[in-house]
Amino acid sequence: MVTVVTEAGACDVASATSDGENLWVARAAVESTIGWALKPEGLCQGDLCVPLPDVNTDHFVNDKAVNIAAWWRLMDRPVLHDASGDTWMLGASAYERANALQSLAAPDFTLPDLDGTLHSLSDYRGKRVFLTTWSSW
Repeated sequence: MVTVVTEAGACDVASATSDGENLWVARAAVESTIGWALKPEGLCQGDLCVPLPDVNTDHFVNDKAVNIAAWWRLMDRPVLHDASGDTWMLGASAYERANALQSLAAPDFTLPDLDGTLHSLSDYRGKRVFLTTWSSW
């Protein structure tokens, strides 16, 4: 079992195998793992498709699986994994992170108050909100 963490959250993938810097996921599990679908034109998310490179294609896809780490790097996105290869983090590109910062929109999150009642930032859209954080480190 391999855990894959993306911006959308964590996903445990039984069909995944790690091999050094490669993370192979069964073709049927690719879309549910990373939100991108393997199509004849390449790896696609909505109308955006990244075509399969003309050279070294077996490094990206074979008859049974897709090397999602190689695809992620091809899209200039960071890929990290632990030493055992059991946990992988597939990050957003620098371009996507820069655009999110320029928008000045805070990402939605949900946290409990002292009474345990959950509050989401999206519950306060259109209202002024003061956020403060604290850390012991």
